Amino acid sequence: MSLGKTASEEDGEIISSMFGAIGKVWRADEKYLDAVTGLSGSGPAYIYLAIDAMADGGVAAGLPRELALGLASQTVLGAASMAVNTGKHPGQLKDDVASPGGTTIAGIHELEKGGFRGILINAIVAAAKRSRELSQ
Repeated sequence: MSLGKTASEEDGEIISSMFGAIGKVWRADEKYLDAVTGLSGSGPAYIYLAIDAMADGGVAAGLPRELALGLASQTVLGAASMAVNTGKHPGQLKDDVASPGGTTIAGIHELEKGGFRGILINAIVAAAKRSRELSQ
């Protein structure tokens, strides 16, 4: 959240208390809100795409659709929980899962060859840019 010019600190505390009841609240300068929109506002759609693609991968590997979708969704939920609750950097969590010569590093290699991280970065930057355009 960002307090507008006419909002008081007391207003901010009330808003933080209300939204804090259903989730985490961060304060950011208004100049960051387009980037926040690109990341947090649009981000759920990116994760839904990832879940859908992971489920499709499970189906391609032989799993029934319902099982693949359940596993993909729970995998994302578990990974997000680890990122939030352990205090470890996501790169460290990734390294903790990827054993030398194992299945995970083979999959990571394919993601990196496809530009996975760069694509996500570009999507967030594009959404932030569009947010700026729409606010003018």
